[in-house]
Amino acid sequence: MKSDDDQILSEDSEGIDRGALLRRIALGGAAVSLPALAGAQAAFGASNKYPSHPSWKFAFINHVTTNPFFVPTQYGASDAATLVNVKYTWGGSTKADVGEMINAFNAAVSAKADGIAVCVVDKGAFEAPIKRALGKGIPVLAYNADGARSGAKARMAYIGQALYESGFSMGQRIATLVPKGDVALFIATPGALDIQPRIDGAMAAIKQSGKPINPKIVATDADLSKELTAIDSYYLGHKTLAGMFAVDAGDTQGVGQIIQKHSLKGKVIGGGYDLLPGTLKLIDQGFLSFTIDQQPYLQGFYPVIQLFLYKLSGGLVAPSDTNTGLLYVTKASVKPYLTTKSRYEGSSSKQKYPVS
Repeated sequence: MKSDDDQILSEDSEGIDRGALLRRIALGGAAVSLPALAGAQAAFGASNKYPSHPSWKFAFINHVTTNPFFVPTQYGASDAATLVNVKYTWGGSTKADVGEMINAFNAAVSAKADGIAVCVVDKGAFEAPIKRALGKGIPVLAYNADGARSGAKARMAYIGQALYESGFSMGQRIATLVPKGDVALFIATPGALDIQPRIDGAMAAIKQSGKPINPKIVATDADLSKELTAIDSYYLGHKTLAGMFAVDAGDTQGVGQIIQKHSLKGKVIGGGYDLLPGTLKLIDQGFLSFTIDQQPYLQGFYPVIQLFLYKLSGGLVAPSDTNTGLLYVTKASVKPYLTTKSRYEGSSSKQKYPVS
C-alpha cells in the first residue's frame, strides 16, 4: 500500500490543479506534508550539486492554510525543497486564528523542525515563541506578513511584499482613478499584519492626495464565501459608491463579482490584490481596473532556499530580508496571466519550459 506521501508525489507528478490541492489540504487538517521528495531530483532532470546533507525538514506556519492565494506559495516551497533535497510541512490555521497558529508553531518546535517560516500576522504574539525557537537553534523567517511595522523583531528575516508601501501605492492609484466621492476599502481580517498595513497605506495616500474622496474601511471575513456576501450587502446599502477596492485576494475577486452582478462597469471603479483566476478574468472583462501581483510563488521558494543555505553553511549564510515586489496587472497586461498555465501563478501544477 502506498503511503500518503507516496500518493501525493505520484499525483503531483501527473499534475494537481488548484482545486485538487486545496481539497487535499482541507481534508488533511492543519498540517499537511507536501510533497514526498524521495527520488524527486530526477523529475527536474538535473543532479544535486550540493554536498550530502541531513534530510532537513522545514515547517511553514500559515494563517489561512486553504486560501487559494497560497497555492503558488506551496508550489514554490515544493520546487525549492525538491531542488535542494529537503522536506517541508504546511500547517497553521484555516481561519486566521492566531492561537491555532501559535499551537502549530510550538508543535513544529517540539517536533524539532530544522527551520520555520511563519506569517507574523500579530505584532506581539509570535515574538516569544520565535525567541524560544531561536534559543533551541531553530532558524525562523517571517514570510507574507512581518508583524509590527516598527520595533524589535525576533525573526531572522522577512520575505514578502513591502506591505505599507504597496498599500500607499494603491491609494495613489485610487486617487488618480476616482476624482471624488465615497470609496469602500474592503479587508478580510482587520488588524492582521499581512493586510492591515496595506489599508493603512492606502488611507494615508488618499488623504495626502487632497482630493474630495471619502474612504471607508469595511471588514468582511477570512471565509471567501462570506466575503462576497459582505461586499454585496455593503454595496446595496451604499449605492452611491464611486469606487470599491480591497487589500486581499478574496475581497478583490468579490469586488469584481459585485461590480459585474449589478452592472456597475464604468460607474464604480474596482481594484485590489492578487491573482485568483476569477480576478484575472474580471480585469480582462473590464469589471476591475487593476490587481497587484506580490509574487506568491517566491514567498514559498525563497524561505526554503534561505533556510537550506543557513543550515548547509553552518549559519554563515544568514537569511536576508527579501522584497517580492509590486506589479500592477491591468487589462493591458493581463493576457499572459490568462493564457499561461503554470505553477508560478498557481494555475497548473505541471513543471514545463517554456510555460506557454
